[in-house]
Amino acid sequence: MALGHWLVKSEPNTYGWTHLVKDKRTLWTGVRNFTARNNLAAMKKGDLVLFYHSGEGKEVVGVAQVTAEAQPDTTAKAGEGWVAVELAPVKALAAPVTLAAVKAEASLRDIALVKLSRLSVMPIPKVAFERILAMGKA
Repeated sequence: MALGHWLVKSEPNTYGWTHLVKDKRTLWTGVRNFTARNNLAAMKKGDLVLFYHSGEGKEVVGVAQVTAEAQPDTTAKAGEGWVAVELAPVKALAAPVTLAAVKAEASLRDIALVKLSRLSVMPIPKVAFERILAMGKA
């Protein structure tokens, strides 16, 4: 089965890459957008995830992996249907890839990070995922 490729966003001062590295794994909770929730529900164990610092920074800083598939979000009320996946860090990018750099790269102009900029969990086509990794010297 082919791996899926995704991007998740978080404010670096709320839960940044360094938090994930220190924690070694985390449940990706608190998502309250239906499209983002559906994306979490579609993630499979082993899928690769770009970790993006939103707000301050606006850059892809690392790669994580889905280590457990969708389960009820412990920060939501019972029966609301919100889900979370477990993520673990894989590696930091040697050079963070800024949103400006993504927008300047012609091959990336149609990805959700550019087209649906407010979405916090999104699929990334494999070729775009690999291009971002190359830009980040990963």
